[in-house]
Amino acid sequence: MPTKHPAFGIGLAAFGALVLSPDALFMRLSGMEGLQMVAWRGSLMGLLFLAAWALTRRGAPRARAGDLAALASGAGLAVLGAQVASVLLFPTGIALAPVAIMLIGVATSPVWAALLSRYFFGEKTGRATWITMAVVLVGIAIAVSGHGDVAISPRALLGALCGVGVAFMLALNFTILRFVSEIPILLVMGLGSGLAGLLALVVSGPAGLTEGHVPAILVTALLILPISFFALFLAPRHTAAANVSLLMLLETVLGPLWVWVGIGEAPTPRMLAGGALVIGALAIYLARPKRRARM
Repeated sequence: MPTKHPAFGIGLAAFGALVLSPDALFMRLSGMEGLQMVAWRGSLMGLLFLAAWALTRRGAPRARAGDLAALASGAGLAVLGAQVASVLLFPTGIALAPVAIMLIGVATSPVWAALLSRYFFGEKTGRATWITMAVVLVGIAIAVSGHGDVAISPRALLGALCGVGVAFMLALNFTILRFVSEIPILLVMGLGSGLAGLLALVVSGPAGLTEGHVPAILVTALLILPISFFALFLAPRHTAAANVSLLMLLETVLGPLWVWVGIGEAPTPRMLAGGALVIGALAIYLARPKRRARM
């Protein structure tokens, strides 16, 4: 449960989403396939987090033992499994379906977070949150409709299911981390990301790792992902999981703008209108003083 003012959690989530927003640009700049990116991103991010965990627990054998015990608990294994699944499902969905369909699936994350928090821990989600979720989903739908690549097919449906799977796994992680404070974030993120990277490496093989622009993928693996996801995973300790999931959708609408700046892919008017609706809804939601006091 939260140990600091809820505004701290909101700030962490917003910071994490903003740092994550240029991720799509660097993925595009790398020119790599999905599993290649997972192999780089998962492995390096996993090693970085595990090294950070080892350094922070150096000389504290009881703390290390406590972390390992928490990791072996039901909640710890659930977070670990969800982390592995979310890291693997995202590139799989991107390979199967148009990006627009994937974004619609991922945008359901705050709904899952609200439902999971209520079902497992009895935390109610206020009417303002549900209204904001509805407006955000409409904004995402408007934005992705401007891509012009939405087509229904068996592959597209599988890709959409991957997007919903990513949303569910992220929501599950945010929910558990909010209520089970014993889970060591650095350890579970390191192992989860590392396992996903290892699986991708086994499937894709090491031969293709150097294909593409490696420095671009290193930026995501060593800077963007570790900083953003640590902030996002820490945020539920101080605010509702639904709030974290809502703020994470900033990356969905800001990502195309970074791509526009970086490689000149201009967003369509619908993308801009939908993104403005999402950002406006989140700004109004977070600015309401009564709501802020209850987060």
